[in-house]
Amino acid sequence: MSVLHSTCNVPSLKLRPGILSCETGVRRLQGQNRVLKGSGRRMTMPVTAAATRSVHGELQKGIAELYDESSGMWEDIWGDHMHHGYYDSNSTSSISDHRTAQIRMIEEALRFAGVSDDPLEKPKNIVDVGCGIGGSSRYLARKYGAKCRGITLSPVQAQRAQALAAAQGLADNVSFQVADALEQPFPDGEFDLVWSMESGEHMPDKTKFVSELARVAAPGATVIIVTWCHRDLSPSEESLKPEETALLKKICDAYYLPTWCSTADYVKLLQSLSLQDIKAADWSEHVAPFWPAVIRSALTWKGITSLLRSGWKSIKGALAMPLMVEGYKKDLIKFAIITCRKPE
Repeated sequence: MSVLHSTCNVPSLKLRPGILSCETGVRRLQGQNRVLKGSGRRMTMPVTAAATRSVHGELQKGIAELYDESSGMWEDIWGDHMHHGYYDSNSTSSISDHRTAQIRMIEEALRFAGVSDDPLEKPKNIVDVGCGIGGSSRYLARKYGAKCRGITLSPVQAQRAQALAAAQGLADNVSFQVADALEQPFPDGEFDLVWSMESGEHMPDKTKFVSELARVAAPGATVIIVTWCHRDLSPSEESLKPEETALLKKICDAYYLPTWCSTADYVKLLQSLSLQDIKAADWSEHVAPFWPAVIRSALTWKGITSLLRSGWKSIKGALAMPLMVEGYKKDLIKFAIITCRKPE
């Protein structure tokens, strides 16, 4: 098995039994790696499947608890869309503009992917993978008159998403449940639009994540992944710089993220599954106002009191927000969109 550093060497992402890929990315098990003296190469030692499941379970638990704690605070300050906004370059915006920008993010993602508004071609059955409190699900259901299923690891999010759907008259069209994106509770070929808005960064096995998105997609379906990535490596690089890895680790610790990968890694994964019309873009400049605005909102009296009520995980996440700004400014963190189509 070839060497895997902080970015995923996609041709080697298939796992042999008992071997960790970078995508299981769980830092507690990274101590199983040993450096071969004089070679600078890293050898991966086998770990048990039970250990892998245990660490994956701990990661899921942390993600669920983070969003159980913080979702109410986010909704109170920012509304029901738990993702970046899309802005014109070099723009400065108010909170109300940020909420508009979050809607624009959805529309820009649909436009980039070429999703049709034509009544005969528009999506009719949608899955929202990592749905938060269901903002995208309800928006897409209303826009297309479609059925939408949302999944999240957070019971609090699933309950709140369903309550909002009922309050907005969408209970018959939209439903939410607690489920693992790596083991989706849906049959093959179920959805003609597969939507993942800022959930991919939480996935410890990107190969399994993308494979599940493709599995539940119907023939001809569109897959949209909007996610945080690290920068692409240059041809002469085998890994990120140590200081870059250190910064990402601090962010991972705060937000319950596994190892990061690049946009190029996602593209290679989609290619390996023979998906078609693969497109990718770096939208980092279009989300630049977002994190500074979130920091400003956290420093208001309402933000501070909400944080204190939410709990330690939310506070830890708030303290890490300047690290996200730093990562974007250093061109280390990339806000990526990757789209494709499943063959007919």
